[in-house]
Amino acid sequence: MIRINLLGQTRPKATKQSVPLENGLSIILGIAAVVIAGVVLFTMYLSQKKQLDDTNATIAQLRAEKASLQQVKQDVDRFEDQKRALQTQIDVIEGLQKNRTSAQELLQMVANTVVRVDQLWLTSLDRKGDALSIGGEAGNINSVANFMTQLKRSGYFDKIEIQEAKEDDVVKSVTTYGFTMTASVAQTPTTQTPQAQTKPTAAATPPPAPAAKGRS
Repeated sequence: MIRINLLGQTRPKATKQSVPLENGLSIILGIAAVVIAGVVLFTMYLSQKKQLDDTNATIAQLRAEKASLQQVKQDVDRFEDQKRALQTQIDVIEGLQKNRTSAQELLQMVANTVVRVDQLWLTSLDRKGDALSIGGEAGNINSVANFMTQLKRSGYFDKIEIQEAKEDDVVKSVTTYGFTMTASVAQTPTTQTPQAQTKPTAAATPPPAPAAKGRS
């Protein structure tokens, strides 16, 4: 198709519009800022995620240690219960052994005291705690007094008191005196050198005068 210019003028050429340099730079800077912000946020995300993972790992480790310590605590409590039970049994055994030893020592000491006194023998010996009740027969009152003296000298007894001493007829052909007395086992027995056997002597506090012959 042929175009004819009837005006006889040259047709102006179309000009291109140019974009200002400042607008292009702003766009580039905006894109760069968005990219940098994205990188920063991603880096912070990775850092926070790592911290969270480390915290979760620490929590899991602490929970495992807590469970292990709970088991150890249960084992310790069980061992403590067994220890207390064994200690109770040991205490009972030691108590029985101590009581048996004390009873043996008591009988031995009383026997050692009796053999140092002439014309005296025991008929009863009762113990309630540290209190003793002693009963016996003697050929004379001096033997009873001497027995009290020997008990005191042994260091194994204290608070020795005569309760009764009277003539009886246990042996028809011989005059005898029945007696009862009380004593306490000393809390800290002292061992004294045995005294040589001597003739019976009266105690510092003589026992009551004997009653008339025959039982009352």
